[in-house]
Amino acid sequence: MSLTTAHSVVAPSSNSKRIAGAIIIAYALISIVPLLWIFATSFKTPPDSIAYPPKIVFQPSIEGYCNLFTTRTRQTPEYINSLGPATGFCDETVRKRNMVIAGPSNFLPRFINSLIIAFGSTFCAVFLGTLSAYGFSRFKVPLADDLLFFILSTRFMPPIAVAIPIYLMYRELGLSDTALGMILLYTAVNVSLAVWLLKGFIDEIPREYEEAAMIDGYTRLQAFWRTVLPQATTGIAATAIFCLIFAWNEYAFAALLTSGTAQTAPPFIPTIIGEGGQDWPAVAAGTTIFLVPILVFTILLRKQLLRGITFGAVRK
Repeated sequence: MSLTTAHSVVAPSSNSKRIAGAIIIAYALISIVPLLWIFATSFKTPPDSIAYPPKIVFQPSIEGYCNLFTTRTRQTPEYINSLGPATGFCDETVRKRNMVIAGPSNFLPRFINSLIIAFGSTFCAVFLGTLSAYGFSRFKVPLADDLLFFILSTRFMPPIAVAIPIYLMYRELGLSDTALGMILLYTAVNVSLAVWLLKGFIDEIPREYEEAAMIDGYTRLQAFWRTVLPQATTGIAATAIFCLIFAWNEYAFAALLTSGTAQTAPPFIPTIIGEGGQDWPAVAAGTTIFLVPILVFTILLRKQLLRGITFGAVRK
């Protein structure tokens, strides 16, 4: 008797798995090396950060984080000696360079601005996108296809192409350098993406659930809240992540429309200047801290993100 082994034409072969695994590992390494280098640079001293050839093995230091959160002024050795003993590591570090800490830097207020603007605009975009997507999915909207195409067309050109008209409009309305203005702007940019993503998710939810709820006495809004919204959670989470990534990393509008009160971290971090030029350890420290919220948010919603991306891939 001859033995035969069944093999599915859909299942990948062992060679395909190896090749795919190698590609994934290579892509992961290429993607993570710059992040690891930034993280390592944040623990270097200014001379080590610009050393050539680059130093891979170095003496770790938190001087970059000290410089990120403080402002420093150069003083004479006599004045520094008159201050008494140093009060902490940061104070001791800057005194070795004949400087003293003059006060806190502007990084923390800029970081808080990023949190308020990014999460605020993400909430508004997802909220409006969910309601709009539900309307397009469940009701007969006149010229629905044309309206959806118009909404999508707002993403055709780069947002910075309309930066000058927006700048002039914001100046007339008094929205320049305000958190409200940036939230409204990022919401307007992200809402089109939210509508298109969420409409696909809501289309996959059977209408029969809402009809059964309304037969039981629920209103349309109650049926939406109790039946549609819980099942659309995965799509909402995936949409929120994409909207947050754009608002969190956006640089051009933030640099053009903000300069002080509402300035976010992206345009502030590159302007950190140290003694004799760019303070690369402080810049790397700011970038490392700036990556933490979006990383935590994505990790917390990773299960919903994976389910949201594959939602509707398998139909019954």
